Amino acid sequence: MTEQYHRWHSPNLNLDLEMLVFGDRGFPVILFPTTKGRYHQNKDFGLIDCVKWFVDEGLVKIYCPDTIDDLSWYNKGIHPADRARNYSWYDKMLVEELAPWAMHETGVNKVAVAGCSFGGYHAANFAFKHPEMVSHLFTMGGAFDIKMFTDGFYNDDIFYNNPVDFLPGSNKPELWQMNIILGTSEHDMCKDYNIRMSNILNEKNMNHWLDIRPFAKHDWPIWKEMFPHYLSTIK
Repeated sequence: MTEQYHRWHSPNLNLDLEMLVFGDRGFPVILFPTTKGRYHQNKDFGLIDCVKWFVDEGLVKIYCPDTIDDLSWYNKGIHPADRARNYSWYDKMLVEELAPWAMHETGVNKVAVAGCSFGGYHAANFAFKHPEMVSHLFTMGGAFDIKMFTDGFYNDDIFYNNPVDFLPGSNKPELWQMNIILGTSEHDMCKDYNIRMSNILNEKNMNHWLDIRPFAKHDWPIWKEMFPHYLSTIK
């Protein structure tokens, strides 16, 4: 399995970002880390190894970028407005830098996005905000309501980065063309977030699969079962 390391200066964030890329061809998949995880986390915890076959067969090319959790939602040392503004710049980086990069390299005009736990938030927020750029959304143990990080403060930056708030009123036609899988499990602490998101999608008649696995907890073993299954749905 080929692996490449990239470091670049993001003009949208005005800081350096790092990323690992696995594979040399195939459908582009942007895979986000969990809470405060770095670009190498999904490799370190075995999530990349569990989909090695898809990479080796040239079916997918997986992009594992850094996030800015410490500069945005998890930074209690700055005002919630600053947390939200920083995250809006991160979203702009995805739109203007990373997603076009992945599409250009693979020759595909959309990306798949995925993530476990808080990585599921990153994936869902990007997919639902920019469905014109996303064909597949795979979340595993995701949570989708960012208001728990805003100390009661609320503004437009929070609204437009909170899927449970902006999605009900969005009518972008590409939303109904997306392949959406919400993966959770019986003992997942984020199960209720997934049920709530599924209800929102049902109210909008958006086709999706709410995959609730029995017995499992909010942890890597069940996510490593889910991820190859979900990648197999990419056509």
